[in-house]
Amino acid sequence: MRVNSIHCRLAIATVLILLPAIAQAAEPLRPVETTPLPGVEGRIDHMAADPDGQRLFVAALGNNTLEIVDLAARKVVHSIGGLHEPQGVAFLKDHSLLAVANGEDGACRFFDSKSFQLIDTINFKADADNVRYDSTDQRVYVGFGNGGMGVIDANGRKRLADIKLSAHPESFQLERKGTRIFVNLPAARQIAVIDRRQSAVVATWPLDKAQADFPMALDEGNHRLFVGCRKPAEVLVYDTESGKVVTRFACVGDTDDLFYDERDKRLYVAGGEGFITVHQQQDAEHYTQLAKIPTAAGARTALFVPELSRLYLAVPHRGSQVAEVKVYEAEKPN
Repeated sequence: MRVNSIHCRLAIATVLILLPAIAQAAEPLRPVETTPLPGVEGRIDHMAADPDGQRLFVAALGNNTLEIVDLAARKVVHSIGGLHEPQGVAFLKDHSLLAVANGEDGACRFFDSKSFQLIDTINFKADADNVRYDSTDQRVYVGFGNGGMGVIDANGRKRLADIKLSAHPESFQLERKGTRIFVNLPAARQIAVIDRRQSAVVATWPLDKAQADFPMALDEGNHRLFVGCRKPAEVLVYDTESGKVVTRFACVGDTDDLFYDERDKRLYVAGGEGFITVHQQQDAEHYTQLAKIPTAAGARTALFVPELSRLYLAVPHRGSQVAEVKVYEAEKPN
């Protein structure tokens, strides 16, 4: 009996020791490391990645710099200064270029992604914000001003067109198998649908009982568009064929970025409230919250890199909280 009692106590002790590891392994996003951003002050905006080169590009808006992070070495290896509120950044792999949109002067600046020398500047005059690159058509799209989407030829960096919108564009997503761009317009409380071939808005979808639609993600296979709202804090799920909301669910507050993980059928939503919420897609109309992961106050911009199965979260300097990039690994569902 005494031997059995000892074995029982040992088994219980082993389970108690392993519980934290089991709980951590069960998390859909597992924290793996942090990279400091020394000297970076103020708000941090959007990011882009070079998965093959193991690099992350961080738009440090309040610092007027673009920080280049070596992901393998876990450190900043270069900082491009002299920018004017950098907000959006895109990596043009086939051109070895970085496109950086600046809010203060409205310029989209192109830098060599290896030497970081300035190559070209396209001036949109006001509030150049998010940037997307269409490698198939060799086009760079820049949201800007009180309502515009600029189109740039990536080959010659020539401004091809400006598409008129009813308000300033925030996040937007490009179809890979179609010709549409879906654009969040918070001030107009709507989503604009642009046809890339026509360079024109072909539809607008109203927000359904919500406001402040900033981040957006696209599940093209299931014809679903995810729109993150701040008032209230929720995700609206649109059918991209009908333009109608099919469902909605609560998410973290003060969201500025959300991503759809096609491999694991999950949504990652980052918010300044200090959390990442993770939602599992059961099917095109049903979603379950898996986790609400504590992060840091004001950490609302992120980047999910599917090639690396990692999510990068930008944390600003606030009081004793240092500026850094938190790195999370996406765990496969059981």
